[in-house]
Amino acid sequence: MDRRPGVSVRLKLTLSYAGFLMIAGVLLLGAVWVFLLRYVPDRAMLKNPDDRPDGVFPIRSVLLDVFAPRAAAVLVFLLFFGLLGGWILAGRMLAPLTRIADATRTATKGSLSHRIRLPGRKDEFRELADAFDAMLARLEAHVAEQQRFAANASHELRTPLAVSKALLDVARADPDQDAGEVIDRLHAVNTRAIDLTEALLLLSHADQRSFTREHVDLSLLAEEAIETLLPLAEKRGVTFETSGDITPTLGSHALLLQLTTNLVHNAIVHNLPEQGTVWVDTGARLDTVVLTVENTGEKLTPQQASTLTERFQRGTERVHTDHAGVGLGLAIVKTITHAHDGTLTLTPRPDGGIRITVELPAAASGAG
Repeated sequence: MDRRPGVSVRLKLTLSYAGFLMIAGVLLLGAVWVFLLRYVPDRAMLKNPDDRPDGVFPIRSVLLDVFAPRAAAVLVFLLFFGLLGGWILAGRMLAPLTRIADATRTATKGSLSHRIRLPGRKDEFRELADAFDAMLARLEAHVAEQQRFAANASHELRTPLAVSKALLDVARADPDQDAGEVIDRLHAVNTRAIDLTEALLLLSHADQRSFTREHVDLSLLAEEAIETLLPLAEKRGVTFETSGDITPTLGSHALLLQLTTNLVHNAIVHNLPEQGTVWVDTGARLDTVVLTVENTGEKLTPQQASTLTERFQRGTERVHTDHAGVGLGLAIVKTITHAHDGTLTLTPRPDGGIRITVELPAAASGAG
């Protein structure tokens, strides 16, 4: 934004300091006049011959002649002292703002690693500098995450496109090849690309929190997700065990259904090769509602569990199945949970598998 040149804040503070000092000086001289000089007689007074003749009794005009030049000199000194002292004091007071402004200019050029780290005890300027440093740290982390996400997304999108191109090149080079097989493979690759694109759009939608909050019951969403994924569970030999209470919360029905579906789908796909089990439980606490999904499966370390919510994080077993996904299932769960001001906890089970808990704020009872 272009602005017209103006007076610097340092000069404004200097003039203000000098102006207040001059006003204080004038008020002081006025007080001397009001409370002292006005009681001095304006005419010469006759003296008693018996009084000691050790001086002349002053009159007001004489005192004014003596007082006025000295008062003017004092005001000039106060003006000079106020301007010089105000300029120095204003410079020292505004020095932190200069460092903050320099850091801002550095950040606008794309360098987010710079920090102000303003020394000294806590005051308004240091609070501002600390808040600015914290903002830069969050921005740097966010930009780094977005850059990783863009690189991973580009890589993931390039794979199905490259496979499609290769299939088309093979079909063009060999017209006698079975067209049905090529179409089936193209359909599978195209479906995966569509799934990835929809997942990316869903992540963007949840990140921006651009959704309307409404009353949602997590227990009903869990039932819907289980019913939808029951054929997949039966195909893979996975059984469900459900329990829980009514769990009312506020949020997006579509996003929370996606969250629940992703959790149940993840529990089905990453399970034992046969005779696996998925437990789904919902419960209400004092101020929160909880959705817990756990499953049997391979043993995981806490370090492995902590990486499962990273975007495009996939295990090797997921890549080589017909339900490989796009590596965004739990990342979407994490994003939706945070968008609803909730917490997501992943805990490895001692016997194998993982327990995933989503805790969201409970809806106020009796709210309409």
